[in-house]
Amino acid sequence: MSTHVAVVTDSTASLPDQLVQQWGIKVIQLQLQVDDRIDDESRFDRGELVESLRANRNVATAPPDPGAFFWAYQDAASAGASAIVSVHISGRMSATVHAARQAADQVRIPVYTLDSGTVGMSLGFAVLSAARAAAAGAQVNRVIEAAERRFTSTSELIYVDTLEYLRRGGRVGAASAMLGTALSIKPLLTVQSGEVAPLSRVPGAKRAMNKLIDIAAQRAGSHPSEVSVSCFRPTDRELSVVGQLRQRIPNLRDLSIVEASVVVGSHVGPGAMSITVAPV
Repeated sequence: MSTHVAVVTDSTASLPDQLVQQWGIKVIQLQLQVDDRIDDESRFDRGELVESLRANRNVATAPPDPGAFFWAYQDAASAGASAIVSVHISGRMSATVHAARQAADQVRIPVYTLDSGTVGMSLGFAVLSAARAAAAGAQVNRVIEAAERRFTSTSELIYVDTLEYLRRGGRVGAASAMLGTALSIKPLLTVQSGEVAPLSRVPGAKRAMNKLIDIAAQRAGSHPSEVSVSCFRPTDRELSVVGQLRQRIPNLRDLSIVEASVVVGSHVGPGAMSITVAPV
């Protein structure tokens, strides 16, 4: 059997299935609960979840069971992996990385669990970098470096219609100071020190979206960058944002629209959108 470094992540990385399959990434599903139903987040219909959130039904999330990580790691070892790099959502947002570490202690090959300190495509881009390095035959330390370099340099810029959903889920973090914002003021957020943090307050949704695009273009500058726009479901709004980013960012390596993890979506709420800027 050939030896290689396997790469594992969790579903909050929001990676499209095509990329997961292309790079051989194993994705462990976080759990979503709507009323009495608990299941892998991938098994929930996005439209139904939006309706549940708007109807104020009981929606909650939970990390994967350590057993899900254990069997993923065992499968990688059986397939010939010499080591595993497991990259996950911020430990300040979820106990997912803790569950991964519990499982890692029980596996016969080295498992390196990384707390990315972020979420969404900021995590996704780091995982892709790790997987590309692994596919090129890099040693495990180089695979780890590829992930760490990416999640420390990437910007996660978030628009939400309201902070109410983050407040409900206890994920508002340092942005709690913005909870009293008037309805006409739209909060722009980022991820900092592993938690949701305030970025700006802008009057009106249209101005807020323009401000988000301005910040994304500033963060990219002239550096070669991969950029993604994440949302519950793409609409004309996201297509317009992509068009503006294409005009504003001169050195784009890739620009995509991604359907966000529904676990992430349940915390930011309907109407939320993020722009991820990842220097290459």
